[in-house]
Amino acid sequence: MPSLILEPHGVGEAHPPFDTLTEMFDHAVMEAPQTNALIQDIRMLSYQKLDMAVRGMAGELAAAGATGNTVGLLLPNGIGFTLAYFATLFAGGTPTLLNPAYPPAQLKPILQDADPAILISTPQTGETLDALSDIVGDAHRIILEASDPEMDAYIARSGSAGNLPRITPDTPAALLYTGGTTGVSKGVEHTHAMLTDAVRAIDWVWPAKTSGEVRLPVAPMFHIYGFLTGVLNPVYDRCTVVIPDAFKPDHVVDLMARYKVTIFGGGPPAIYAALLNQSNFQGADLSALRVCPAGGAPFPVELIDRWRDATGITIQEGYGMTEMAPISGNTEAFGSKPGTVGLAIPGCKVQIVDLEDKDKIMPADEKGEIRIAGPFAMTGYRNRPDETAKTIHDGFIYTGDIGVMDADGIVSITDRKKDVIIVNGFNVFPRDIEELVFTNPNVRNVGVIGMPDERAGERVVVFIVADHPEETEAAIVTLCEDGLAPYQRPSDIRFVDDLPITPANKLDRVALREIAAG
Repeated sequence: MPSLILEPHGVGEAHPPFDTLTEMFDHAVMEAPQTNALIQDIRMLSYQKLDMAVRGMAGELAAAGATGNTVGLLLPNGIGFTLAYFATLFAGGTPTLLNPAYPPAQLKPILQDADPAILISTPQTGETLDALSDIVGDAHRIILEASDPEMDAYIARSGSAGNLPRITPDTPAALLYTGGTTGVSKGVEHTHAMLTDAVRAIDWVWPAKTSGEVRLPVAPMFHIYGFLTGVLNPVYDRCTVVIPDAFKPDHVVDLMARYKVTIFGGGPPAIYAALLNQSNFQGADLSALRVCPAGGAPFPVELIDRWRDATGITIQEGYGMTEMAPISGNTEAFGSKPGTVGLAIPGCKVQIVDLEDKDKIMPADEKGEIRIAGPFAMTGYRNRPDETAKTIHDGFIYTGDIGVMDADGIVSITDRKKDVIIVNGFNVFPRDIEELVFTNPNVRNVGVIGMPDERAGERVVVFIVADHPEETEAAIVTLCEDGLAPYQRPSDIRFVDDLPITPANKLDRVALREIAAG
């Protein structure tokens, strides 16, 4: 039986207590065989057809040695990702989710650590693997087009899959890589039991009906947020998933209107800000939209207000990380407070501890590092006992995130521990400055970093995307003088056309530091 039992609420509906993701997949196929599972461009695949393609590919993977081994998925968002993921599960392999945007130098140490027996790529990402032939070695290679003829070929082979291995709750179900608190890629392995718990927890935060929902995910499927909201939870709820070929904001708006999207898996603030700025957004029919989940980076309240004014829907933030997701969330049934990441998931423990004394729990409304524990938290990093010892202490994962918890238990994320700016010995939190700057109506996006300073140790630099920069700068200076302590005020205000973002659509502060240094 699953370790985390959560009662449905809102529009949430009861689900069987799945022990494995393969049971969950089989149930979706049985209950909704003719429902479109995946739509991408002009291709549509029902749950029945997806099941047949998965079986056909699983037989190929099992014959190639997937059972008991890691299988690398170097795939962009698409039908092929979902196909390859579930086929690997049924073949008894561990799907290893790799960033398809990584160049060879970044991918190399991950492949060395994961040691995949099979690698699945597109022709484009396969070129990256070609450059790593010394690392890839004898790994079996599959080039996946996910075109109609190839899909038909897998469907045709579904009856010849043979005997596939037995899957148990303790069978590994995903290996993901994260920079964590140090920036070094580390492997996090999750079992079927852990991920079925995570899926239940996601549905507790953002409950979905078990029929009729249409999801549009834009977060990368190799990333924990995009993986849960774009791959696993849609199957849990028998949703239709509309997959953009790439994140082009105006195209996403068109898809949301055309397919009557009910759940938009937006992710970080940059995604929502980009849609709001599209010329076709105001006239788009988004009346079917019901839930707008968010995560990956702190949300300015101003942006939440702008989205609600435009759509009538409140962005519901949640909090998670590769090591355990989700951790907390805003929910309609149990409380929603804009600018926060809500209450801890039932069964999960969240505490705020002193930045220096990791055992000292901070009182309500005092900032500190967030530590977490729960039934689907990782037990350690793959092949990295030293990193595990730094991150896990006394049964808690130390997240590297800085936040506060109010008297009602609602959690707010303020910053990353590594992003805190030290000015003349004072801690300066970028979120405090970003929230203030965002209140200017001309500001579309903002990012704050610290740069070395001979006198103060560090100085504050703010990058701003704004309408009418020539009119906005003086207003920002006044805003900071009135709303910030002297040590918090930016010494450098720069206006830019866009802010750099990471492949996970988060603000890329490393790139901002490089720009500032240049």
